[in-house]
Amino acid sequence: MKKREIGAGLLLIAAIFAAPVLAKSHSAAAFQKLQSLAGNWEGKDDKGKPVKTNFKSIVSDTAVLETLSPSGMEDMVTVFSLDGDGIALVHFCPTNNQPRMRVVPATDDVKELAFDFEGAGNLPSPTVGHQHHLVVRFDDPDHITETWTWRQDNMDMPMIFHLTRKKN
Repeated sequence: MKKREIGAGLLLIAAIFAAPVLAKSHSAAAFQKLQSLAGNWEGKDDKGKPVKTNFKSIVSDTAVLETLSPSGMEDMVTVFSLDGDGIALVHFCPTNNQPRMRVVPATDDVKELAFDFEGAGNLPSPTVGHQHHLVVRFDDPDHITETWTWRQDNMDMPMIFHLTRKKN
C-alpha cells in the first residue's frame, strides 16, 4: 500500500511541476514563430497606404526587434522576449510612451498572438493616447497581419497592417 501511495504522490508532484514546463513550451514555440519572421516585410495598411517592417533576432536570440514604418508616421520599435510562461513586449512609440504587453499562448500551433496591455512607461494617465493591444496573425510563412489598437480617452482605434515577406 505504501508503494502505491508514494507512487501516486510522485505522479501528483510530477504533474504539478510539469504544468509550468508545458506552458513554457507553448511560449517557446510561439517565440520561435516570431523569430521566423526575421527579414524585411512590405504591405499596406487598412487604408491602402504602404507600410514596411523589419524583424531581427537580437541578444543571442533571446529577443526579437521589430521596426515598423507606417506611411506618414515615424518608425515604431517593439522588442519581444520570452517572459516565464508567456511572451512580453515593450513598444517604443513616437508619442514618447512605452507600453508593455504580454500574451500566454495556449498551444504550440499558434495562429495568432494577442498581446494585452500591462502598463506603460511615460504614460501620465490611461486616457492619454497609447498602443493598448496588438494581435499578430500568422496567415502563412510569407504573410502576416498586425492589428495595433490605439487607445485614447477610453476609445479604441485599430490600425491594421497586411504584410508580405520581401524576397531578396
